[in-house]
Amino acid sequence: MGSPTREQAGAARGAAVFRVLDREIDRVRRDTGAAPQVLDVGGGSGTWAVPLAIAGCAVTVVDTSPNALATLARRAGEAGVTDRVTPVNGDVDTLAEVAPADGADLVLGHGLLEVVDGPDRVLAALAAAAAPGGAVSVLTVGRYGAFIGRLASGRLAEARALLTDPEGRTGSDDRLLRRFDAHRLQELAAGTGRLQTEILQGDGTLEAWLPGPGQEGEAAGREERDELDALASQVGALAEVAPRLHLLARRY
Repeated sequence: MGSPTREQAGAARGAAVFRVLDREIDRVRRDTGAAPQVLDVGGGSGTWAVPLAIAGCAVTVVDTSPNALATLARRAGEAGVTDRVTPVNGDVDTLAEVAPADGADLVLGHGLLEVVDGPDRVLAALAAAAAPGGAVSVLTVGRYGAFIGRLASGRLAEARALLTDPEGRTGSDDRLLRRFDAHRLQELAAGTGRLQTEILQGDGTLEAWLPGPGQEGEAAGREERDELDALASQVGALAEVAPRLHLLARRY
């Protein structure tokens, strides 16, 4: 947990991801009539937590970085949702000490599995923090999207390494410990013995292919791009080459 790499940072703008989270929040409200309880592990500066708090969720953010948590507090204050955001200085390895088991309607682990030791153990901890019937949302860097990016920029040695390295790394100086394909991500979720995958989609699927809408008509252009990206992200073959993969799994 801490400062994201360039690949991770793009995850903050994931329209496809927010659409899934919005539906999950609506489900919790419909079933319980209460504010959804969200646990954001490694949520740092509040990229996901603040919008969720604005949407009416009670969000606990666990992160090891005091600076990131300070930024979270500032952003929550500016958005007027300080009372809905609880920052906690802690680590996923000791998550049970700061977040009750079976307590969250929605658990986020965004930009987390690619930087931690033991992603299987970490995902099991996220699953344990979710209430039965709740959901775990994982957003991580995709191996094949990274390959396409390196290939398009002419970095052929790195592209080759991304395909051949067991962890999808570009070399010993790679800041990420691993990158995922869809199959491995689903295997990891199933391996917890507590999660059933419901959604596996791409995020930012069209980033490498479509230019920005520009200043004129920017809002309309962005909306059209987001809708097209959401459609493309649900197509399995296209999701696999997205820069990021998003999995939503149900705790049983």
